[in-house]
Amino acid sequence: MKKLIVHSLRECMAVIAQLDNPEVHLFIENVALTLASAFQKGQKVLIAGNGGSLCDAVHFAEELTGYYRQSRPALPALALADSAHITCVGNDVGFESVFSRGIEAYGQAGDVFVGLTTSGNSQNIIRAFEAAKMRNLKTVAFLGKEGGQLKGFADLEIIIQGFKTSDRIQEAHMAIIHILIEMVEEILFPASLASQHECNCLSDS
Repeated sequence: MKKLIVHSLRECMAVIAQLDNPEVHLFIENVALTLASAFQKGQKVLIAGNGGSLCDAVHFAEELTGYYRQSRPALPALALADSAHITCVGNDVGFESVFSRGIEAYGQAGDVFVGLTTSGNSQNIIRAFEAAKMRNLKTVAFLGKEGGQLKGFADLEIIIQGFKTSDRIQEAHMAIIHILIEMVEEILFPASLASQHECNCLSDS
């Protein structure tokens, strides 16, 4: 068991190490600027995924609507995770339409749609991206493995390669999401962030 623990921990470290490269840095910067610009214009972000990726979508949304590292105004974000909606659409039309229907309900031109799929082949996420494009939303894809069918489809994308299982890919996605939220706060509320840092320094002295 100890060998397996060490192996898993080393995989976790390899996931994070993979993120420290210019391509990922640029993705984070571009997505942060895209989200911040949308919020400044009164737009919102819609986020979707399946299973653990849906949990990541909910986490992403609540860090924006709630608080992350500082006290600041709530930012409009919605995870397409309502169980009544998902079971209604899944039962009446099909599971492939649960997220695209959510885009139809809430998406407006200029909003941002973020889709998370470790395979890039989830049909309900693919359809959501198609619906988002039709409604002129900006699109961001968090992908894994080889990118799947969604590779090259979104305006901005990240593909976590080199890992066969979804858990490692999702760990990378969540690390990026946390940094993204930090950068959005830095862009939108720099004075507030500087004040917090000053307070922290004073409290540590």
